[in-house]
Amino acid sequence: MRATADGTESGPRRGARLAGYAGRALLPIVAVAAILAVLPPLWFGDSPFTTSLAVKALVFACYGIGFNLIFGCTNQLFLCNGALAGIGGYGAAILSDRTSLSIWAGVAVGTATATVVGGILSWIAVRRSLGVIFTGIVTLVFSLAFANLLLGQRDLTGSETGLVLTDGAVKLADDRVAAYYLFAGVLIGCLIVFRVLQLSHVGWAFRGLRDDEVAAELAGVDVARYRIYAATVGSAMIGLTGALYAYSIGFIQPATYAFDQVDVRVLVLTAFGGLGTLLGPVIGAAVFAFVDEKLSGSLELREVFYGVFVIAIFLGFRHGVIHAVVASFNRLFSRRRTPPALQPSRD
Repeated sequence: MRATADGTESGPRRGARLAGYAGRALLPIVAVAAILAVLPPLWFGDSPFTTSLAVKALVFACYGIGFNLIFGCTNQLFLCNGALAGIGGYGAAILSDRTSLSIWAGVAVGTATATVVGGILSWIAVRRSLGVIFTGIVTLVFSLAFANLLLGQRDLTGSETGLVLTDGAVKLADDRVAAYYLFAGVLIGCLIVFRVLQLSHVGWAFRGLRDDEVAAELAGVDVARYRIYAATVGSAMIGLTGALYAYSIGFIQPATYAFDQVDVRVLVLTAFGGLGTLLGPVIGAAVFAFVDEKLSGSLELREVFYGVFVIAIFLGFRHGVIHAVVASFNRLFSRRRTPPALQPSRD
């Protein structure tokens, strides 16, 4: 009877512990959602320019979460984030423009196409046993090929002149606050998916792949399957964001999804916030939204700054600038809290 009673008591206790753990895990996402909800009325709701900057920051935060899932969790350097977003954007725009399907059907098809392409690229990298650098080269070549495809298919894409999205896109493009809340919702959804994956057995496999791929494979982790899985989910996030962004601005051209406009920024903001972290891309997107605005008058200076910053991060801040700052503060406070008698002698 005692064993039965103990077993009966352990169930509710275990459930309470799991509920508490899940609540703490979701607390950062709830905090971000609350901040995003009150920002427009408290700060920039009456400024179309600032609202547009906020929308762009949210878009790049969503790009960053997808890239963080692919590269930060499974070490697959995808340098085709702009191409995946462009597949979603152009796929949705062309489908809704050439057919009688609704906007949301176009978004769904564009997102699905980007998802499949990302999964195929990861499958190729896995099958050929490509390392981080060679995966980056293959995806970069794909990105350049996609840009040439957009320029060559003038009848479908409009080439340099771009493609105007009509009908329902006009309402979303005119109301920037509505676009802000739309991408805020997408951002929260991406964060929830990322956190759920972190807390599941998939997250355990991702951590093993990131820390030591050989050890993870010896422990029974199917490296190929989880890499393709991460690339598929991350590409879906990027494709969905790119499709919705096309409708939010009402006009797209090859420069909208160009490598220097998307991939470089996504790499910088994700590395700045911390690879593999939940809120790293969100923090990075918020910081570099202001940096972009301050450097908007000099494109050359901005490109030089991004190049130097990428080199500095990967040479001196492997886990991100935010992680380095937090670790420095933790070491400083731990030294202050340690009694003098316990501190190591310098003699």
